[in-house]
Amino acid sequence: MCVNDILAHGAEALFFLDYFACGRLDVTVARDVVSGVAKGCKLGGCALLGGETAEMPGMYSDGDYDLAGFAVGAVERDQTLPRMSDIKTGDVIIGISSSGIHSNGFSLVRKLVERVALSYSDPCPFEAGKSLGQCLLTPTKVYSKTLLPSIRSGKVKAFAHITGGGLLENIPRVLPKHLCAYLKSKWNIPPVFGWIATAGNINASEMARTFNCGIGGVFIVNEADAEEVIQMVKGSGEECCTIGNIVATESDGNNIQI
Repeated sequence: MCVNDILAHGAEALFFLDYFACGRLDVTVARDVVSGVAKGCKLGGCALLGGETAEMPGMYSDGDYDLAGFAVGAVERDQTLPRMSDIKTGDVIIGISSSGIHSNGFSLVRKLVERVALSYSDPCPFEAGKSLGQCLLTPTKVYSKTLLPSIRSGKVKAFAHITGGGLLENIPRVLPKHLCAYLKSKWNIPPVFGWIATAGNINASEMARTFNCGIGGVFIVNEADAEEVIQMVKGSGEECCTIGNIVATESDGNNIQI
């Protein structure tokens, strides 16, 4: 997630540092956690320089731990994103597919699992052959290596990383106030979101405000460059499609319409 956020500035992730806190250190657990962090850094093309491990008896119960971290990236000043002054009506919005929930909305998901009386080890109700826990914890896609070439082409005006706040709150962050993102096309929505909406009786607007709904990030590009950028993204191994375009903001002041 950290390196994806860095990508939203047009930057390349350079290194990551982690912080692991627990009541009593279990070396096996810590080894597995750091191994996972290292794998994530490899996917993101950045170095794991080091980190901090803290034992705090009384602060954490046995078996519990807290994990945090941060990343640092770099970009030439004249290549930073978003280029808001370049965005105009008619620009195309390209949606890059997510792998699932990614790392947002889990407070609601945990409450939902409790409400429907399921265990994380139970068979997944929306994907055969896996447990519910395995499906919900599908790793977040790391876009650094795959999307950076498209960004460096100079044809991308903005990249919005769809995290907390979902589609409704993240896309407007890269837009000038007088412009609006109009999402009108269909895209592939992973079944986990249909299950959440149905089991939790959550309406479409709230889903779009909480989850990525199958879109992990969006590019804003000139209409003339859209097809070329789509082919670049697909050539790097990501799935993407046109999901809307930029229009003038209406009198209600909303910067996004679905």
